[in-house]
Amino acid sequence: MIISHKIRLNPNNKQATYLAKAAGTARFAYNWALAEWQIQYAAWKEDNSQPKPNQMLLRRQLNSIKREQFPWMLEVTKNAPQMAIIQLGAAFKNFFAGRAKYPQFKKKGKSRDSFTLTNDQFAIDGCRIRIPNLGLVRMRETLRFSGKILSATISRNADQWFASITVDTDQNHLPPAENQGTVGVDLGVSALATLSTGEKVVGAKPHKALLSRLQRLSRSLSRKVKGSANRHKAKQKLAKLHARIANIRQNSLHQLTTDLTRRFHTVGIEDLNVSGMVKNRHLSRAISDMGFFEFRRQLEYKADRRGAVVVVADRFFASSKTCSASGCGHKVDKLPLSVREWTCPLCGVVHDRDINAAKNLEKYAVSSTVSACGGCDLMPLK
Repeated sequence: MIISHKIRLNPNNKQATYLAKAAGTARFAYNWALAEWQIQYAAWKEDNSQPKPNQMLLRRQLNSIKREQFPWMLEVTKNAPQMAIIQLGAAFKNFFAGRAKYPQFKKKGKSRDSFTLTNDQFAIDGCRIRIPNLGLVRMRETLRFSGKILSATISRNADQWFASITVDTDQNHLPPAENQGTVGVDLGVSALATLSTGEKVVGAKPHKALLSRLQRLSRSLSRKVKGSANRHKAKQKLAKLHARIANIRQNSLHQLTTDLTRRFHTVGIEDLNVSGMVKNRHLSRAISDMGFFEFRRQLEYKADRRGAVVVVADRFFASSKTCSASGCGHKVDKLPLSVREWTCPLCGVVHDRDINAAKNLEKYAVSSTVSACGGCDLMPLK
């Protein structure tokens, strides 16, 4: 099992300057390799006798010219430019496989600064990490997992530096699910999650709560002269607020997904078209503030580690329009978003829209799990 542990660093001013240089070198190498890739690929298309570009050739080409053309690259670890080109090669591989968009140039100040180290270029010593040409940098905590260390990615978010350390381990730090049965989870805007048990979890909505402050800092930044020290300070304040909003959202999602995977062995959710939902100009900000995609990502990997199951209903499954009453299953033709409660015309049961959807997702999860195991009874996890 490959797990990453992201730990905040406590560098001093000299160390922070080095980390920024290494991240800038990685960004420059990535952009240089992308430009060379485009030139060489165009030449190969015109004349197939020319070598087709790949990350190995580009790495060798950079190594042959960097001492004369880019001597400042020697001030930081060699992994910074080399791993950036390897990552560009992986980006093109994903592009040609149809899994990602065409790689784009990285812009200074607009892309997250980072660089990657291979396991032979750094070492962990308790609460410190040793980085080439820099020495020991303090970490806020020790590495949680034991096993073979594969790599480390040093990144900056606002004014804070982090080390994401990847470990290949057999250790599972999450205990098995408690097996409280199956639950359906309906995601929404007014309440982040409504469970088939009747529980409703209100989202943190950090962007909405801090929107006025965000607008004030954005206006302050726009008034500053470009290139001035005051503009840099205003930019740092705005970046810290964005990081705080993201951290609050991430924390609330972690609490919810951990609780669900700890309690239930099977969780039913919908396959939401988030990219299509945010095109609604009336709801786009509220939907983005909830973090539906991140919720599903966290839920799936935590369920996998606990031995639980996440059942994803089809995108066109009518969870809200179908009556969840036992023995009914009537489906209404239309149910606008403004209707939060509705009465089934067949059985007369009054439904809360979200709870009804969650109950239908629970039934879907149970039926899918039973059919997947050949009609057998669900056995409790041990």
